Amino acid sequence: MRCYVLMGVSGCGKSSVGLALSVTCGMTFIDGDDLHPQANIKKMSCGKPLNDKDRSPWLSDVGRTLAKGSRPIVIGCSALKKNYRDIIRSKVQEPVHFLHLDAPQDVLVRRIDGRVDHFMPTALLDSQFGILERLEGDEWGCQIDITQAYPNVITQAETYVKETMI
Repeated sequence: MRCYVLMGVSGCGKSSVGLALSVTCGMTFIDGDDLHPQANIKKMSCGKPLNDKDRSPWLSDVGRTLAKGSRPIVIGCSALKKNYRDIIRSKVQEPVHFLHLDAPQDVLVRRIDGRVDHFMPTALLDSQFGILERLEGDEWGCQIDITQAYPNVITQAETYVKETMI
């Protein structure tokens, strides 16, 4: 089994890319937002950023969910800091690959402003960009520029997944 996390700040396309990978690569997709405790969702809905204490149980749940998968699995999860990714990795017995969906903040503000029925306000992007730590050389993964055409984003993600599933 292979484990993948689509990471990045709010509005980067974790859900849409995850759904596409579930179809094109035969993976199970889980939206990490669905694993948040209700208290976290309420806090973010009120415009308050989560702290490390808020995130820790959620990140552990993300890791445990990856570990339970019986076929290749992809989870959308911000995984903004290396130590957050370490929490996820600590729950899984095999390598976890992180695909960082990346774009400038102004692009993501426009994307979030166009969404409906999502709890994450654009005001929290500052806090997310403030703590974002890009993948380091010892981490399995890749960075994907999401300002390119959507089909190219999907192709890049698919290529990475297919090359690492071997």
